[in-house]
Amino acid sequence: MLGREQIERVSEYVWEIPKAFREDMRVPARLYADEDLLDAALADDSVVQLVNTATLPGVIKHAIAMPDIHQGYGFPIGGVVATRLPEGVISPGGVGYDINCGVRLLVSSVSNDEIQPYLEDIASCLYANCPSGVGSHGHLHLNNTELDRVLHDGSRWMLDKGYASREDLDRTEEFGRIPGADAAFVSDRARERGRNQLGTLGAGNHFIEVDRVTEVYDGPTAARLGIYLANVAVQIHCGSRGLGHQICEDYVSRFQKTTRDYGIELPDRELVCAPFDSREGHEYFCAMACAANFAFANRQLLAHLIRRSFGEVLTGKIKNFQLQQVYDIAHNMAKVEEHNVGGSSLRVCVHRKGATRAFGPGSSVLPNDLRDLGQPVLIPGSMGTASYVLIGTKLAMQETFGSTCHGAGRVMSRAKAKKMVRGTALRDQLESRGIRICAGSMSGLAEEAPAAYKDVSRVVEVVHKLGIGRKIARLEPVAVIKG
Repeated sequence: MLGREQIERVSEYVWEIPKAFREDMRVPARLYADEDLLDAALADDSVVQLVNTATLPGVIKHAIAMPDIHQGYGFPIGGVVATRLPEGVISPGGVGYDINCGVRLLVSSVSNDEIQPYLEDIASCLYANCPSGVGSHGHLHLNNTELDRVLHDGSRWMLDKGYASREDLDRTEEFGRIPGADAAFVSDRARERGRNQLGTLGAGNHFIEVDRVTEVYDGPTAARLGIYLANVAVQIHCGSRGLGHQICEDYVSRFQKTTRDYGIELPDRELVCAPFDSREGHEYFCAMACAANFAFANRQLLAHLIRRSFGEVLTGKIKNFQLQQVYDIAHNMAKVEEHNVGGSSLRVCVHRKGATRAFGPGSSVLPNDLRDLGQPVLIPGSMGTASYVLIGTKLAMQETFGSTCHGAGRVMSRAKAKKMVRGTALRDQLESRGIRICAGSMSGLAEEAPAAYKDVSRVVEVVHKLGIGRKIARLEPVAVIKG
């Protein structure tokens, strides 16, 4: 365990563990947090994990932890690590098991007051139309050729099939497709686990949430995104389901030997990795890209099902209720990007494990209509609390490889949450506040109780004051759909 005495304060919200702290560190480890969030980070092994990531071959600048940091597999969740290419490594633990777990935000021009008489029916229709829960199966049953197309093309396959619009793809990170995907490096077991799960929510911290916009901090930018005070919004939070989990499991197991073969010494075997430009590193990246594309397609199909559900309930009752996409962002990914480090442009592999890309204005990877604004950043809160829409900044490009936080961050394990919270009591409490809950499992609901998470507003305030994400709007739930 690390204590405050080993951590140097750089500024009000920036803390650093110097490279001299441990002889195997190649760069310093940097945390972004206020006093209380730092104490929360020190309550588990997440800061030790952060220090461990600073030992990886090729790591540059500093290993980074966002204010929502908590303990994960190998890398802390909330960690950002960039390795210089070609000699730097890629690590499955730096991406995580739920590859491209992410968030999609849809907005309507109607107000929350207008849909209130129909909210019960909307929630029930969403729960019926959007399969959720462990092992749930979707409405599409893909043959091998179709599955390969999804793994290679992501949301573009959905466009071809009529489940997406061109505008949806423009408002999706990487336009809904990570290049370099190759299904030849995806195991048969992973393919079978994912084959029937397209268009499903899963369980755990995944959800569909109907929200109302309760605050707008930057009216002109919010209007550009279609966000207006008191209007309806819908969030989708899910990832690559069993397919992504199996890909991570396959390569973590394989890389135990790979790490030894390349003579890489690590302080924690969960950090297993391979040189990015090695055969093994290339194959993992190709398989990871397949899972990422599956996740983009999964959220796209869920968006289609959500739109259909709103139509089934509201057609003929309310005008102009249609849902437009604000953006779709990924949390768990390793991306090849160009970043300016020490005055030089470097090609790097950026691992964002429970962290969000937050590119600033002028970035060439953004669609034309957003390029002068910067990238929308979606920060979901815990169930029953707030969520936030931010915008990426130039400072994030300079300081954090264009990255910011991804959510609230856990302070309580799922097992502990189930012991501390009764799911039925939590449901009743939330519904007494006017939040409709549809959940297939009361124990699963208890795992995601607000008490199990940090204060998302505090997390967002830190990144806003740091300038690595700028607040645009605040959302609060009126209906939550969970597995």
